[in-house]
Amino acid sequence: MTSFTTFAITILLFTTISAIPTPQPFKKIYAFGDSYTDTGNTASASGPNAFTYVSNLPYGRTFFHHPTNRYSDGRLVIDFVTESLSLPYLPPYHNTKADTSHGVNYAVAGSTAIPYSFFVKNNLTLDIQSQSLQSQLGWFNNFLNWQNCKSMKTTPKECKAVFDDALIWVGEIGANDYAYTLGSSVQSKTIQNLSIRNVHGFLEALLNKGAKYMVVEGLPATGCLTLSMSLASEADRDDMGCVGSLNKQSYDHNTILQTKIRDLRQKYPGAVIIYADYWNAYRSVIKNAPKLGFKELYKVCCGSNGAPYNFDVLATCGAQSSSSCNDPSQYINWDGVHLTEAMYKVVSESFLKGAYTHPPFGSLLSSKTYLG
Repeated sequence: MTSFTTFAITILLFTTISAIPTPQPFKKIYAFGDSYTDTGNTASASGPNAFTYVSNLPYGRTFFHHPTNRYSDGRLVIDFVTESLSLPYLPPYHNTKADTSHGVNYAVAGSTAIPYSFFVKNNLTLDIQSQSLQSQLGWFNNFLNWQNCKSMKTTPKECKAVFDDALIWVGEIGANDYAYTLGSSVQSKTIQNLSIRNVHGFLEALLNKGAKYMVVEGLPATGCLTLSMSLASEADRDDMGCVGSLNKQSYDHNTILQTKIRDLRQKYPGAVIIYADYWNAYRSVIKNAPKLGFKELYKVCCGSNGAPYNFDVLATCGAQSSSSCNDPSQYINWDGVHLTEAMYKVVSESFLKGAYTHPPFGSLLSSKTYLG
């Protein structure tokens, strides 16, 4: 065989192999959480009271070029996750006309881990979202009932059909629980216990239904959000330059949450449960901001010129007196509570390709390929 023929065969084989489509590890995603994951379930009228302009520009300006009811200038972590898995963006649950064959997003901005009844009992219902993680579970259970999936014990075939090719993505949830009780007589420890208990119960409910592949985000470094920085004493700062007391609160919350996740791994050895370390991913961005292209760590891109962070809680992004920066990619904070697309992109990469998922996200993909 001549060298030319050998070369030609090699090229032909390489081209043929390259042309074979790589199978998708997951065919659908079901997502849950709050505004950091919500892709459109919340319209202005029902969203967080201080951020009522999400249905208007400049929200959505960077990628979609129009508002999508996402609380950012563009894509969220869940959007980058769907892109990485070659899936379309998840439609919000409330869009009843959407194609749901690749999954649904049940996350709602302002959601809590603790049921709304707790806040009613403690007279803390003023301007808060009535939906909770339990509401989202109820919506998902309606879908499972429609699929005749009751539990893996009673309807294993039907539940297997739902979950075998599905990734369950539980976005951060619980930050609102702390925020809604700020300044009240309710102790932070009470919120911690109830919030984690409800997240644990939610995860176990899904595992009992047959969930096999799950990613659970911890709380971000909430003390680094502009709203937190603007309200706290300047004496309350940590080594990130953020509100130390709030960052410790979130860190402690995550520590206990990880213990609960480890318990679930032991109880459900057939499931793969990944913890996404939002807190340390955020910290890494703060510590390496210049290398990542971020020039503004605490100042908002979209706000109303309130010193020193361009933030006024009474005139937030989208208000008549507000304006947005020329280049959101240089900012971490978008509107004071929510992050820019650039920040969400870096965080998503730290989850999907970096060191901030435990075990690594790649191990979940390997397990999916191996187990089928």
